[in-house]
This record gives sequence, C-alpha cells and structure tokens, in this order.
Amino acid sequence: MSIVVTGATGNLGKFVIEGLLEKVPADQITAVVRSEEKGAGLAARGVRIAVADYDAPETFVDVLSAGDKVLLISGSEVGKDRVAQHKVVLDAAKAAGVALLAYTSAPGSLTAALADDHRGTEQALLASGLPYTLLRNGWYHENYTEQLAPVLEYNAVTHAAGEGRVSSAARADYAAAAVAVLTGEGHENKTYELGGDEAWSFAEYAAQVGKQAGKEIANNPVDTKTLVGILVGAGLPEPFAQVLAGVDASVEKGELVVTSGDLSRLIGRPTTPIADSLAAALKG
Repeated sequence: MSIVVTGATGNLGKFVIEGLLEKVPADQITAVVRSEEKGAGLAARGVRIAVADYDAPETFVDVLSAGDKVLLISGSEVGKDRVAQHKVVLDAAKAAGVALLAYTSAPGSLTAALADDHRGTEQALLASGLPYTLLRNGWYHENYTEQLAPVLEYNAVTHAAGEGRVSSAARADYAAAAVAVLTGEGHENKTYELGGDEAWSFAEYAAQVGKQAGKEIANNPVDTKTLVGILVGAGLPEPFAQVLAGVDASVEKGELVVTSGDLSRLIGRPTTPIADSLAAALKG
C-alpha cells in the first residue's frame, strides 16, 4: 500500500509530501510528477516517483494499486478542462481499487465560477462509488501575501469585496489536514469544510500590512468591473481577471467565511493567523 499524491511538487503538494515524510516511511509515499527532473529531489529522499500527466490517461494505468490512499490535488492550469483531467485519476483509482480518494475542492458555499470545476469533480467522484474524502479548502493566505509588491508600491489594497470577510489559512495548514486524512482512520465518505479560525476584512488586512510594513496602506474597494480593468492593465488575461473579480464578489456575499472548525480539528492546533504569514512574506 502506498499514499499517492498528485501534483506533488506544486505549491500545496510540497507541503503535503513534507508532512507525510514526518509520519510514514518515504518508500510508502508515491509522488506523481510531470517529469523525472521534477521528482529528483524527492527520489533522493527515498520517495517513490511516478511520472504521469492528467492529459495522458495511459500514464496513470500503473501508478495506482489496490489499497492505496490517493490525494488528488486539483489541477491549476487555466483554460484546461479540469474535470476531464481529474476524471483520468478517478477512473484509474476505480480500476485499481484504491482504499480512499481525497480531493482538494472548494468551499460548498462558493458560487463563483472558480468553484464550477470543483463541483463537477465532486459529482464525478461521488458517482464513481470510490471511498472519498472531500477536502473543501477555503482561501489561502498566500493568495494575498504572495501579491504584496503592488500593494507596497501603490500603498493600497485594491479589491471588489466590499466589507466581506475571508476565513483564509496557510497552505501548510491545508496540507496538514490532508496528511491527517491520509495517515488517519475514519475519514471515508466525509466532507470537511476547511478554513481559518479567524475571518478578516480587507480593511483589517490593509491595516495589518501597514502596521507590519511601517507605512500607511489604504483600503481601496472598487466595483468588479473596475477591478477587472485594473487586473487586465497589470497584464492578466481578461478571463482570469474575471475569475478573480468573481471571487471578490463571493467574498462580499460572505461565501468565503468558514465556521465549521474542521481545519483546526483535523490538524490538532489553531490555524495560522494571517499576520504570521504576512510577517514571513515581508521578511522574504
């Protein structure tokens, strides 16, 4: 039996693999990567490497085995048919007879276009009959803390979220939840709504950035159309800008507030405050 992680060298996958290495022997972990080169560092640490691609179903045929626990980390390629990509893994998992397939989804309350592929994948997973765990990951601190350059340049946090609040958490928190599911028992056919313990508003976020950066940072709410124009002007493709603005509209409606407490319960500790992630980003 192996614990199999797709997207193992991605932003979330890297944290998951590190967490697994603290809990189980390296040879019980299979990292699914796009190329041998990407997996070289993990192979050197004793992790099993499987080279496979969502767009090439035949590459997954020999990756999964009966009894495996699988973490399907959602694809991140904009413009791809992500549901079809994910079904490649679901089909291989069903054919192999895996013990569990955990999927990193989006909050059940999220209606933004960003959630459509997640809902489609969830439906396919439930229809497959596989033992499943839905890890409905909320928003990530890093969605904001890795985009500080324009905030610090223009001394403003520009958004279309109004006074809405966000229950974000650090990537490492969501990864720890996945590790808990993959290495624990009793998670079959469960859905976890995951988010940070403390929800924050953009006004509070702007104040926190200003406090830590030692300068005045304005809270600059705009409408979604204006935000799309700003993002396109900054070089983002318009479809992606529309997706991001759509998320802000969902924030304004309260769709990214998660009150379940599932994340801190799964990881056995409080979630990381956004102030801590901001401090780390500003030091970096």
